[in-house]
Amino acid sequence: MIQSQEKPDRVLVRVRDLTIQKADEVVWVRARVHTSRAKGKQCFLVLRQQQFNVQALVAVGDHASKQMVKFAANINKESIVDVEGVVRKVNQKIGSCTQQDVELHVQKIYVISLAEPRLPLQLDDAVRPEAEGEEEGRATVNQDTRLDNRVIDLRTSTSQAVFRLQSGICHLFRETLINKGFVEIQTPKIISAASEGGANVFTVSYFKNNAYLAQSPQLYKQMCICADFEKVFCIGPVFRAEDSNTHRHLTEFVGLDIEMAFNYHYHEVMEEIADTMVQIFKGLQERFQTEIQTVNKQFPCEPFKFLEPTLRLEYCEALAMLREAGVEMGDEDDLSTPNEKLLGHLVKEKYDTDFYILDKYPLAVRPFYTMPDPRNPKQSNSYDMFMRGEEILSGAQRIHDPQLLTERALHHGIDLEKIKAYIDSFCFGAPPHAGGGIGLERVTMLFLGLHNVRQTSMFPRDPKRLTP
Repeated sequence: MIQSQEKPDRVLVRVRDLTIQKADEVVWVRARVHTSRAKGKQCFLVLRQQQFNVQALVAVGDHASKQMVKFAANINKESIVDVEGVVRKVNQKIGSCTQQDVELHVQKIYVISLAEPRLPLQLDDAVRPEAEGEEEGRATVNQDTRLDNRVIDLRTSTSQAVFRLQSGICHLFRETLINKGFVEIQTPKIISAASEGGANVFTVSYFKNNAYLAQSPQLYKQMCICADFEKVFCIGPVFRAEDSNTHRHLTEFVGLDIEMAFNYHYHEVMEEIADTMVQIFKGLQERFQTEIQTVNKQFPCEPFKFLEPTLRLEYCEALAMLREAGVEMGDEDDLSTPNEKLLGHLVKEKYDTDFYILDKYPLAVRPFYTMPDPRNPKQSNSYDMFMRGEEILSGAQRIHDPQLLTERALHHGIDLEKIKAYIDSFCFGAPPHAGGGIGLERVTMLFLGLHNVRQTSMFPRDPKRLTP
């Protein structure tokens, strides 16, 4: 085990930087031993560092003895080593490595941290496409095994790519909104009443009283608008006590939330949010092609398509498309998950886009703080946004008149005393405003064409999983 010591003269080089340009240089590399294979008087190692790997050769000669070759061949997989070696250009590309044009001729090797000899899963099995495993009868790793051993699973090239791209989504979200003049805020996650006025909340003991984990930063975003911040956003955890064991539901997820005052029409906000999503999509395609291609190797998928400006359909138009396809729905019925997916296919066929907005939802299916449509009392000034036929954002114009807000809360059976501070926020002048909340894990999943949100949650929480 390496202990703290004075900084050595050598500089460690990243595996991704081992290219032809460094040919014949002596370098130091710290990496994990991915595989080792002894062959006569030499040993081939594959050294892995995040999603990049390089072949290393330990051969008997001036710099390596037989004992060193034997030592290298017996280093346990996933151990961390420091290696000194010469970068050599190879005559034939090494197809199994990301660094295909060079290999490292090892002169010295030190074990920094030795892994246990028996691994709970093999990383090569964990990145094997399921179709390939079924056809060739080779092992793959199921989801529960991955999640039970998440630290190992996160080392795979696919997982590394997924979460680096997810980090990029947060960065692009923040970068885009700051450039648009938004202010980042932080909101409380322990609250006195259910955010959405519903029952799907986690109750926690709060000294001599009960409190709740926030289902949304919604109410606090609105308070900030009333406090004249005009345009705000936040990134933080959201909690939903829903006993939903589906491919797209989690009990804790990361919310990307936006709220904004507008001048004339709530579409100003809706279009700003849509443009933010478009800037994220463009940024991912421009900056994260390596990660997208890495994920596609294991999970093949068509490239994500979107339009500028974003396609907007009204709810009644969506109903007409679904009814034409044989679906029976009432004018005030909410979309079921199968109907969302079907609508996504219909939109893709007709408009060739994976991203679109559905506007003017029935008032009956929206939360109490949603502004009714002044021209049609059965409709609301609300919208959802979809990726590949699944909802990733729910938003609306909020009621900013305290009297109307009180009426709508009573209509939904909400105890006014529990939301008194919220309603009082609008009693001293509140600008018209709107916003929405986005699920980070869903956006990642759907952009990459994955099939389960647990693949894009680093340590997922659902009704059946509370560890690791």
